[in-house]
Amino acid sequence: MDGSAQVCVARHGETDWNLAGILQGWMDVYLNDLGQKQARELASTMVSHDFSRIYSSPLSRALETAVIISRVLKLGPPTCQEGLKERHFGVIQGVPKDELAELNPVFLQQILKRNPACVFEEGESMDDFATRVIDAVMSIGKMHPGERVLVITHGWVMDVITRHINGLPRSAILGIKRKNGECLWLDVTENSIRTLSPDVKVTRD
Repeated sequence: MDGSAQVCVARHGETDWNLAGILQGWMDVYLNDLGQKQARELASTMVSHDFSRIYSSPLSRALETAVIISRVLKLGPPTCQEGLKERHFGVIQGVPKDELAELNPVFLQQILKRNPACVFEEGESMDDFATRVIDAVMSIGKMHPGERVLVITHGWVMDVITRHINGLPRSAILGIKRKNGECLWLDVTENSIRTLSPDVKVTRD
């Protein structure tokens, strides 16, 4: 484990827009009551993991989740990392999926499949998105060798990481959707990201 960080990446708690099927992207939406409860429940499962730091996407739903967890774990305030933001969905941010079903049903089906090849008008390309996510995670690994760090982020971000650690192309459709509060454990350096079992222990000097 010398030179690497153990990084637990988790999806934020639920929002009303999650329930309503509205694409959030970079739009700021706060947690609903269930989302706050999910954050507290996630924190309770993390008490024994001895995290040294918590990072978060600056978007409200992730940052609010991180703040709740940091208080339970008695960590300092979360550090916001721009690279952990959700993909920018362009002009369809804030559009309900029911409305999109009428406007462009074929495009909606690609979104529901979480097809990374979707082109979002005025949004972010898949390559730009994936590069900033991987760079952000590796930068955290570089700054925290030998430590265990918690990261709160978004579903499409976790898709990028999942493809990367499984050696899949950025265009691969995974056929899964991370649940609110779901976690992914990683072994991270400034040059690599690999999957990790959460029961591997960190040794500190």
